[in-house]
Amino acid sequence: MPLSATALEIIADLIRFPTISARSNRDLIAYVCEFLAAHDIPTRLFENEDGTKANLLATIGPADVPGIVLSGHSDVVPTEGQNWSHDPFSPWQAEGRLYGRGACDMKGFLGLVLAAAPRLAARPLARPVHIAISYDEEVGCAGVGSLVDHLATLETKPLIALIGEPTEMRIVTAHKGIRVIRTTLTGRAAHSSLPEAGANALVAAAEIVGFLSALSERLKSTRDDRFDPPYTTINIGRLTGGAAVNIIAERAEIDWEYRPLPGTDAETLLAEVTAFAEAEVLPKLQRGAGAAAAITFEPVAAAPALDTEGGEDAEAFLRRVLGANRAHAVSFTTEAGLFQSIAGIPAIVCGPGSIEQAHKPDEFVSLAQLEKAQGLIDAVCEAAESGGL
Repeated sequence: MPLSATALEIIADLIRFPTISARSNRDLIAYVCEFLAAHDIPTRLFENEDGTKANLLATIGPADVPGIVLSGHSDVVPTEGQNWSHDPFSPWQAEGRLYGRGACDMKGFLGLVLAAAPRLAARPLARPVHIAISYDEEVGCAGVGSLVDHLATLETKPLIALIGEPTEMRIVTAHKGIRVIRTTLTGRAAHSSLPEAGANALVAAAEIVGFLSALSERLKSTRDDRFDPPYTTINIGRLTGGAAVNIIAERAEIDWEYRPLPGTDAETLLAEVTAFAEAEVLPKLQRGAGAAAAITFEPVAAAPALDTEGGEDAEAFLRRVLGANRAHAVSFTTEAGLFQSIAGIPAIVCGPGSIEQAHKPDEFVSLAQLEKAQGLIDAVCEAAESGGL
């Protein structure tokens, strides 16, 4: 079936909302609520503490029957510093592609889901379809927790959660997890000509960075060849500190992450880094800073790995619809692991577009990919109507 013009209009509308993670998503959520209300589809919101952001859950069909979750995040990554050829929040089409921030990651999928909602609302369903929209996925899957916590309490849980992240419509049943950590070091400031009078937090931070680098190399020995790269990775994303070149740095911060393989004890890795800092680095700071010396490890974000169990029937359904002969594993992280580990819902990742386009200037999704995803959502609608899967 040709790509729906209505779906394209909805996707374009969603792109026009500049839902960068640092901003509110409430205007987009209000748009979705109004759209669904026009078709008598009730919605439930799960707000953050200050009410500036919200997750959304809408259920179409009988709530006392196991159904299907179609899920995506509303937030997008920033555009500052990127060389876009057009306004990133004014979508445009060219050469069979739809461009705009979020076109690929992942407002294309969300728009297709919303476009299917009127059909679902107009027909008697044997199984419900749950539409889930989250916030703050782009900052370590930090926002979806309240929504999956609610799903975990349901007396009748969904059969499957389909997370529409860009996989080029490949079926993904496994991905790595993520832990984002901020390590803060406190020393003592002094004039740079008197190094013994202070304790240099930047030097101490460099020791921890060196340890992380060595640990990263050691982790390569534990492999899972489904992934590329096939091991747990560590990245040091930001190192800051100090006030001036002639002042011993009193404070330093390291923002770092690691992406553990499924089945890995993610906390063991952090415990090893913490133990090194406390045994080898902190005593050196204490010699110059005394009781003021400190090293803290603050969890910024965390999401578990995915290795789907219990979703074999749903995987078989997706294979039939898409004509796929196997499932895949990816190294990026999605909310799927949270649906599975917290809500107990088997989760699969499959959506239009390529992760290679996500986060880049002139982000796009091909119309052919959207058409293929529309076909999958149509098949989900048919399964909801018939009760099959």
